Amino acid sequence: MYEAKWFYELILIIYGLSVVGYFIDFIQHNRKANRVAFWFLCIVWSMQTIYLVIQVFVQGVVPFATVLDSLFFYSWILVSFSLLINRIFHVHFIILFTNIFSFFILLVHILSRAEGMQGTGIELVHEVLIAHIVLTIISYGFFTLSFLFSFMYQMQYYMLKDKRGLRWLWRFADLKKLDSLAFVAITIGTPILFIGLILGFVWASVAETEFYFFDMKVLGSVIVLIVYSVYLLLRLLAGYRGKTIAMYNAVAFLCLLINFFLFSTLSNFHFN
Repeated sequence: MYEAKWFYELILIIYGLSVVGYFIDFIQHNRKANRVAFWFLCIVWSMQTIYLVIQVFVQGVVPFATVLDSLFFYSWILVSFSLLINRIFHVHFIILFTNIFSFFILLVHILSRAEGMQGTGIELVHEVLIAHIVLTIISYGFFTLSFLFSFMYQMQYYMLKDKRGLRWLWRFADLKKLDSLAFVAITIGTPILFIGLILGFVWASVAETEFYFFDMKVLGSVIVLIVYSVYLLLRLLAGYRGKTIAMYNAVAFLCLLINFFLFSTLSNFHFN
């Protein structure tokens, strides 16, 4: 069997970047992000195709002989459909949802296969855990930036309203730009946190560790994801802007801090 840890790691990284790109396009209708995500997806499809060709024509292995093998083939089919839809039908929302599901299927296949590998397989499982932690913290970084932009928005708003501290205004961006930057930071941070949580859930399911879905840290992380997803919905569907959404962002950041500092100490299996 063609086993290469670097191959699995690379395909997951590229696929993750593609999902983030499609999410940004979904939220902001960003055509540049869509094009970048499409080319990343083309790379993923090419890597998957090479993998399947080696299996069938070099090793003589049927790619759907077992349930485990069929997961990779299933993911390849979904990626193929996504590329066709993107180029022919241009139904972009289904592309995002299809690739989120396909990424999950591919991740389950890779980690399940890693269980049967000696040495490199164990390393791969641990590296997925590391990726889960790193991506989660990176998303928290984007959420922190968003909060700071919203905080600056509030300061600027009240200084303009009360006509105080006018000499400081030139050091702030204008209100519209601060509001937009806070939105962009959350738009990037939300899919990164989502992918990080997927990695964590799949790692917990395949690693030899006790996992409690109702663990405080797990629930807290899911709540943080929901809170920031609601921010995007309020912004896009309800049209919230300015002071109101900045106040919501402050509440969302408070939820993040509670999860990071308090719920970590109450967790049964996360590091305290």
